[in-house]
Amino acid sequence: MSRPLALACLLLATAIWGFAFIAQKTAMDVMGPLTFTGSRFLLGGLLVLPFALRENRRSPISLTRRHWALIAFLSVNFFMGAILQQYGLMFTTVTNSGFLTGLYVLFVPVILLLVFREPPHRVVWLGVPMALIGLFLLNGARLDQLNTGDGLVIASAVFWALHVLLVGTLVAQTRRPIFISAISFLVAGALGSLGAFTFETPTLAAMSAGWIEILYAGMLSTAVGFTLQAIGQQHVPPANAAIILSTESLFAALGGALILGERLETIGYAGVVLIFAAVLLTELLPTLRRSRPA
Repeated sequence: MSRPLALACLLLATAIWGFAFIAQKTAMDVMGPLTFTGSRFLLGGLLVLPFALRENRRSPISLTRRHWALIAFLSVNFFMGAILQQYGLMFTTVTNSGFLTGLYVLFVPVILLLVFREPPHRVVWLGVPMALIGLFLLNGARLDQLNTGDGLVIASAVFWALHVLLVGTLVAQTRRPIFISAISFLVAGALGSLGAFTFETPTLAAMSAGWIEILYAGMLSTAVGFTLQAIGQQHVPPANAAIILSTESLFAALGGALILGERLETIGYAGVVLIFAAVLLTELLPTLRRSRPA
């Protein structure tokens, strides 16, 4: 896959995720966060499972114990990021959640440097603050009125940062993006369902009332979006991918405005420009440097 096509996969995933914040928010009008999380991930996992098994059979690379351990860690980490974000949406707005989730754009290169001892490309350190300032402006250039929900979403951003790093590592080593995605979906769905039957009271009536939200989040956000991320990250470094994926907040703000009536302030449009500038900078500058004649 070419780098532009991988970039397109990541951007399409962020568009799907951004609008998924609407489904995640409205679903909790009729069901609990664990019920919704378990339902969407089980649906997504079952949808991609046939493709995952086919990919696994055709892969020439054998999975080692270390690979399975990383896949297990990825799956639990994936669930933690999703459920913290879901609980956070109970108390904060879609726009705020999109903005704060985007903080993983900072956490990814920091973890990459401090934990994995792998410094990202120098241009990333220019793109990251641009994206962060853009996210700040997109949120109306305010840090006041932070509540418990915002804190939960910030915590989820740490797990999403680890998710980006782990996905990048695993798909590069195993060449099984769909297989790895399917396992993480099914594990997260099982954990969410177990939690739902333990701490909530799932009912068919509630799930029937929120079937549109479950269908969108399960089919598009989970099965399509996260699989596109895994496929695209085979060809894009994790720190660069994090900056690209930060555009999710733009689509969250757009969805919040179109569907929930959450209005983007004028200064937010400057944030939109900065975020896209950060994406273009981190993708185009290294390419231009490589293509410059000696």
